[in-house]
Amino acid sequence: MNLDQIKAIIPHREPFILIDRITVNESLVQTIAQKDVKDDEFWVPGHFPGQPVMPGVLMVEAMAQTGAVNILTLPQYEGKIGYFSSIQEVKFKRKVVPGDTLTIKATYLSQRAAFFFFEGEAFVNDQIVCVAKFSVAVAS
Repeated sequence: MNLDQIKAIIPHREPFILIDRITVNESLVQTIAQKDVKDDEFWVPGHFPGQPVMPGVLMVEAMAQTGAVNILTLPQYEGKIGYFSSIQEVKFKRKVVPGDTLTIKATYLSQRAAFFFFEGEAFVNDQIVCVAKFSVAVAS
C-alpha cells in the first residue's frame, strides 16, 4: 500500500501520519509498515539541535498507526477510526536518525470487545530499535 491508500484507511495526515507504505498486511495476523525518516521532519530542529533523533513517542505512534491499518482493513471496520488505547513494556534499544528507514511490525495478539492487542517491533537495517505491547480501540 502506498501513502494515498493508507490515508484512505486511517485519518492521520501530515505532519502526523508516521507510516509511508505498507509492505505486508494480513488482518488479524501482522502488518509491516515503513517510514522514511527525513531531515525535514517537524521534530528535527528541536529534538535535538544539531543531532536529530526521532522521538520514541513517535516510533510508538507509528506502531499504533500500523496496528490500526491491520484492523481497519477488515470489511466490518471500514470507515471506522482506530484509537491508540494502551501501551506497555516499551523499550528503546537504538536511536533513529534522518536518513534511516524505520520498519514497523504490528503483530496481532488478541481482541476483547472493540480492543485489539498487538506486539510491536521497529527496526532499522534489521536491528531492533523499539519494542512495545499496545492496543487499538475501534470506534465510529
